[in-house]
Amino acid sequence: MSNSEIKENKMGVMPVNKLLLTMSLPMMASMFVQALYNIVDSIFVSWVSEDALTAVSLAFPAQSLMIAVAIGTGVGVNALTSRRLGAKDFEGANKIANNGLFLAACSYVVFLLLGLTTVRWFFSIQTNVQSIVDGGVEYLSICMCFSFGMFFQVMFERFMQSTGKTVYIMYCQGLGAVINIILDPIFIFGYFGAPKMGVAGAAVATVIGQICAMFLTMFFHHKFNKELRVGWRQLRPCSKAIRDIYAVALPSIIMQSIGSIMVFGMNKILIRFTETAATVFGVYFKLQSFVFMPVFGLNNGMVPIISYNYGAGKRDRIKKAIRCACIYAVCIMTVGLLVLQFLPRQILMIFNASENLMNLGVTALRIISLHFVIAGISIVLSSVFQALGHAFRSMFVSIARQIIVILPVAYLLSLTGDVSAVWWAFPIAEAVSIILCVIFYFDLRKKVINRV
Repeated sequence: MSNSEIKENKMGVMPVNKLLLTMSLPMMASMFVQALYNIVDSIFVSWVSEDALTAVSLAFPAQSLMIAVAIGTGVGVNALTSRRLGAKDFEGANKIANNGLFLAACSYVVFLLLGLTTVRWFFSIQTNVQSIVDGGVEYLSICMCFSFGMFFQVMFERFMQSTGKTVYIMYCQGLGAVINIILDPIFIFGYFGAPKMGVAGAAVATVIGQICAMFLTMFFHHKFNKELRVGWRQLRPCSKAIRDIYAVALPSIIMQSIGSIMVFGMNKILIRFTETAATVFGVYFKLQSFVFMPVFGLNNGMVPIISYNYGAGKRDRIKKAIRCACIYAVCIMTVGLLVLQFLPRQILMIFNASENLMNLGVTALRIISLHFVIAGISIVLSSVFQALGHAFRSMFVSIARQIIVILPVAYLLSLTGDVSAVWWAFPIAEAVSIILCVIFYFDLRKKVINRV
């Protein structure tokens, strides 16, 4: 690669606001589509039965754990490759990328084994309703045992993200989403001669979409991503590279895995009232992804910008990227807040909601969404900590919000005997989160950013 090509890397020279939008909009669009096909599963399954919808909702902690490992590992690979590319260390960037592939393969093997051995136990400790357990086992076993598409799709997406080629990620995730949406009704209800598979059909559609997206990400990477060269022939595990990846990735994995623990704990608290309360919580998590996913896409565009310019020693560009990302995140979350405040009944109707589910759901959506705006700032600042190599701060904030605060508060509020009181645990936890994030950010700004 010539010196002129290196100097013209857009992450170091393009105006920051334009760069952030250029990097983020494809990611935001792709993650919005991702949120769409996540929720489509639940919509079609709700037409089978409410028990089927509950089964998919109770599967969510295990699915989010898989996603946490895939994306968390990808965060480590993305941050390190971006930083090495910013410092013009191309050999080091390639080594990190190839070890990222190795870790994706190892992660899949772990979840394959878990999918073969632990799924029925996982549902049995949550509910004794046999139809929910059986449907959940069918759904989750398929998702875990065929999760290789998801793991490798995420890793190749992070390779392209680290070099600024996020538009191809949008195409890949869009393909997976479209395939899943088309196949969902075909396999769930047995259209066009396909077997009527019910809940299992939703899982089959999901993994086929992931595998197709994986192949497209591999194609785009090898055709257009010339700054990173990876392949099975170059795949030589390096203990130092793996340690470096997990130094950044492990806090991110833990941080996102904590979400799985929180959801599992909330399900246990809510199901003491009724299975419908747990179903409402599962529906909320699908709905909130429409709001949160675009913000995560914004962060995915911001992280390599900050990492690159940190490696290149450009302080002002780091500060401006953070400022712009916070503004855009607040705008997105405000829209989400308004929608859930004023249209909760209309939204729940698409899930074929019973009267009981509707009554519980309207109250839940209106209370929980109160924390959206401050959550947007917390999400951005947590990603800043990761991009600058201080992922422990993100992990601490996540632990404080989802374990130290939200579960104990939810449990205490459940003692009132009113399920509506439990939902207030979310705004309370987010208030603690934003306080911690602001304190950590100004400390990091003083000690790290201002010294770049």
